[in-house]
Amino acid sequence: MAKPKKRYVCQACGSVSAQWAGQCADCGDWNTLVEDAGGVVTPFQAKHNLQSGGRAIQLVGLDTDIALPERTPSGIAEFDRALGGGFVEGSATLIGGDPGIGKSTLLLQAAALIARRGLQVAYVSGEEAADQVRLRARRLGLGDAPVQLAAATSVRDILTTLGQGPAPALVVIDSIQTMHSDLIEGAPGTVSQVRASAQELIRFAKERGTALVLVGHVTKDGSIAGPRVLEHMVDTVLAFEGERSHQYRILRAVKNRFGGTDEIGVFAMQAEGLSEVGNPSSLFLTHRDENMSGTIVFPALEGTRPVLVEVQALTVRLASGATPRRAVVGWDSGRLAMILAVLEARCGMSFSSCEVYLNVSGGYRVQDPAADLAVAAALVSALAERPMPADAIAFGEVALSGEIRPVAHGALRCREAAKLGFGRALAPAAQADTGGLQLAGFKSLGAFVDHLLGR
Repeated sequence: MAKPKKRYVCQACGSVSAQWAGQCADCGDWNTLVEDAGGVVTPFQAKHNLQSGGRAIQLVGLDTDIALPERTPSGIAEFDRALGGGFVEGSATLIGGDPGIGKSTLLLQAAALIARRGLQVAYVSGEEAADQVRLRARRLGLGDAPVQLAAATSVRDILTTLGQGPAPALVVIDSIQTMHSDLIEGAPGTVSQVRASAQELIRFAKERGTALVLVGHVTKDGSIAGPRVLEHMVDTVLAFEGERSHQYRILRAVKNRFGGTDEIGVFAMQAEGLSEVGNPSSLFLTHRDENMSGTIVFPALEGTRPVLVEVQALTVRLASGATPRRAVVGWDSGRLAMILAVLEARCGMSFSSCEVYLNVSGGYRVQDPAADLAVAAALVSALAERPMPADAIAFGEVALSGEIRPVAHGALRCREAAKLGFGRALAPAAQADTGGLQLAGFKSLGAFVDHLLGR
C-alpha cells in the first residue's frame, strides 16, 4: 500500500515545503511550519494523471460564425431524402440490409452519378473482384462512369492509396466485415477487427473531409452484425428493408446526426437496377373494383410522406375446443392482441373461437399507432362478412377504454387519399380538416362497430 506523502504548510503564508524547518523560507516567520498529510499517491497515479501535460483545445460558442459542412447530392432523390439532403463532407454512413437486397447496387448507382459530375469517387470491394463490379456496372448502364474501383481488404493499403493526391469526395467500403487491420490480431469480421478498421477509416474521413459509406452485414434478426459500438461511431445508420419476393425496397434512416430519422426512400428493383418510386402508394394498393370483406385502406405516414397501404384480415371459425391461431404479417402481434381484447370487452365481438390472420399488402411494415382503427375495421368486416366501402380509408388510435383518439397529421393523410380517388374517411370525431373527404367521425370503438354493422 502506498504511504502518504508528508508535507509542511506555513500557517502564515501558506507555502508548502517538503521538510520541516524552523523558519519559513518564503515569509521568514519562525515556528509556523506544521505537518500536513497529503493524499495517497500511488505509482500508477503518478504516471497516469491526465490532468496535466496535454495540449489545450479550442472551445467555440454555438453562435460562432463557422462555415458548416456542405452536402453532396447523390443524384437519387429517394436516397437523398433518407440521408437528409445528401452526403455530408467528413461524415460516416453505415448501411445494412439482408443479402441480395440491393445495397451494392444502390451505392454503385450513387457513386456513378456523383463521379459523372466530375467528383472523385473510390469504390473498394472486399467481397467481389473489380471485374465483377464492372460487370454489374455495365448491366446497370453505368460502365462509362469514372469510378475508381479496387478489390482490397487491408485497411493500411486502402488508407495509403487514398492518402496519395487529393482526397476523394466519396469512398464506399463494401463491406466493413471484410476489412482487416494489421494492428489487431484476429480474423476479419471479429469484434476487434471491425471496430479497429472502422475507427481508422472514420478518422481518415474526418481529417480529409471525405464522405465515407460503410456496408454492413446483418444477422438473422435483422440487426447489423459486429459490435454495437459500430453504430455509435458513425454519423448515419441506414437500414435497407424489403422482401426479396417483392419488387419494392425501403431505405430507412435509423440514426442521422445531420437530419431526421422519420424519412424513407422507396425504390423498386428492376432489371436495370433500383428505380425511384415517386408514388409509393401504387406499390401497396391492389385493384379495388369489387368490395371485399376484411380489407380497408390505411394512410400510413413515414416522415412527411403519406403511404396508402391495404390492411387485410381473415377469420376462420373453429370447432369447439380447438386452440385458435393468431398470425400477423407487417404489424405488431402484441398490438393485434390488444385490438382483439378491446373489440371483445367493449364492443361485444367474439373472436375467441376464430383463427385470425392479419396482413399488410406488399410486405409493408406498419409501425404507426394510427393503424389501430384500420385493423379494427378489417377484423369486424371479416368476422361479419360485410364489405367495406371501396372508396373509404380508416385511421385512428384505439385506447384500452375503447376511445378513438386523434392522430398526428390527419389532414395530410386525407389529402393524399383524395389525390388517389378516395371519397370518405373513417376517422376520430376530433378530425377537423379532411382534405375534401367526407368524414364519418367516431368517439368510441363501439360506435364505430355499430356503424359498420348497421346497428
